[in-house]
Amino acid sequence: MCSSGGLRTDYTTFFEIAQPVPDPPSRKFACYAGVAPFPHRSGTSILYKDRVSHSANKKIKALLNLGALNAVKYDPELKHYYERKQLEGKNRMTILNAVRNKLIHRIFAVVHRGTPYVQLKSYASTSMN
Repeated sequence: MCSSGGLRTDYTTFFEIAQPVPDPPSRKFACYAGVAPFPHRSGTSILYKDRVSHSANKKIKALLNLGALNAVKYDPELKHYYERKQLEGKNRMTILNAVRNKLIHRIFAVVHRGTPYVQLKSYASTSMN
């Protein structure tokens, strides 16, 4: 985790996750961090894009943004995801928001399992031999 955002980011993120809320799910934390998109509708009009909450924890969102930018550069799986979505014509910030969300889900999976993160592609290729 340190390579995708630094030790300070890891400690701050872990501190926010370890708040006295009894094991909050990753979706709730994504909402708290301002990463989860919400539909923006007005009556019968459905022409609005989905939006993220502006009442989010800006500190966590900024740290997740730094982690997402580094992950897109150095994590092969997320780099491939980012490039694939760009080819589909998605907005850059929408893709980065999805990467932030993926990082949150990874963090919660690691904390829940109590084991280090393992890249599935490299693990699957070595275990099949």
